[in-house]
Amino acid sequence: MKDTPIPYDVVKQKIADSGLAKVGRATIREIVRLVNEIEAATGKKYIRMEMGVPGLEPSQVGIEAEIQALKSGVASKYPMIDGVPALKKEISRFVKNYLNIEVEEKSCIPTVGSMQGGMASFLLTNRCYKEKDTILFIDPGFPVQKQQLKVLGMKYETFDVYNYRGEKLRAKLETYLKKGNISTILYSNPNNPSWICFTETELQIIGELSNKYDAIIIEDLAYFAMDFRKDLSKPGEAPYQLTVANYTKNWIMLISSSKAFSYAGQRIGCMVVSNDLYSRRFPDLKRFFSSDEFGYAMIYGAVYSLSSGTCHSAQYGLAAMLKAANDGTFNFVESVREYGEKAKIMKNLFIENGFQLVYNMDEDKPLADGFYFTISYPGFSGEDLIDELMFYGISAISLLITGSERIEGLRACVSQVQRTQFEDLENRLKKFHQDHPIK
Repeated sequence: MKDTPIPYDVVKQKIADSGLAKVGRATIREIVRLVNEIEAATGKKYIRMEMGVPGLEPSQVGIEAEIQALKSGVASKYPMIDGVPALKKEISRFVKNYLNIEVEEKSCIPTVGSMQGGMASFLLTNRCYKEKDTILFIDPGFPVQKQQLKVLGMKYETFDVYNYRGEKLRAKLETYLKKGNISTILYSNPNNPSWICFTETELQIIGELSNKYDAIIIEDLAYFAMDFRKDLSKPGEAPYQLTVANYTKNWIMLISSSKAFSYAGQRIGCMVVSNDLYSRRFPDLKRFFSSDEFGYAMIYGAVYSLSSGTCHSAQYGLAAMLKAANDGTFNFVESVREYGEKAKIMKNLFIENGFQLVYNMDEDKPLADGFYFTISYPGFSGEDLIDELMFYGISAISLLITGSERIEGLRACVSQVQRTQFEDLENRLKKFHQDHPIK
């Protein structure tokens, strides 16, 4: 038996019982289940870095507004599919205040988290033209979005953007777009899992090619304003969250409440459609929907078919938080800055013990410290490293499942790691480094 921080025989048995051929190839939720079972069997707590869940308390502003809405009786009533007016108003204000983009209230649609927003977007954007039946992911990215396409029976293509930063991105994108089958381009910014942030140059390239090839952009802003290298917290003042909306009218934004507002449990997000795209007509949509107007088909075709509206009380909770942010009485960015501070400390602990950063630059600038970072260890593939770290009480996910070409790497999420665990993390990393000397 090996002398590891978590009893070797228990971990080995639990992995065997899980039925997983390779832990390093498991989905996020499968790893969550496995670690839960090992913790229960051993009584030892892992350094949990596998799942991107908030680790901070939600704002009382949202909680109190949602409680008041429940007391007023909204739980017994179906919400309107397109959202309650108070929320639509504040989403529109929020987009103006924090991205400097004008959008009408009708184009602001609450969704059951960005997950539903993405699914609804796929249902529409990939059906606007008969000949355009493929989604292009600028990866690495959120694995579940590809799972959604598999469930829908839709095609997708993907490439790892890290070697195509800056002006190199133009030629790479065109190799896909010129084939004529790409309906949609999707990326996250800041990026899950690598935490790269697209520059103004790159967003301009994406926007210009969107116009040239009439491809719709889905901009996943799950980690809104969390590039902590700049202060994006002042409503109505530059600098703003960077967006492709400055360079094209063919866009949908997915704005999550889960991370920036620590409201993940209420499953509410925002889908924002550009004014121009909302009112555009695509005759080919009539194959699937009653209307060929994009916005109408989105709300009463795609969104409605996925859920009879978004949780009524949660809409009021989010509306209150957005209003406070818009009014300047709630600095939501400051409330999540802790993620960046923890990431800086944790990165150093890994590096001091032989690990290396996988994604580390935004063009010519060092990557920000934020919700995620990526690591590797000499001599290990990503999936083998996941397997081995399980015995040391450290869990993460392999970049292999994110569309990354850096198969030696792991994604580490800082949110569930408490500062009180830093000593444990350091000791376990030292033990790992000792047991696996670098040649």
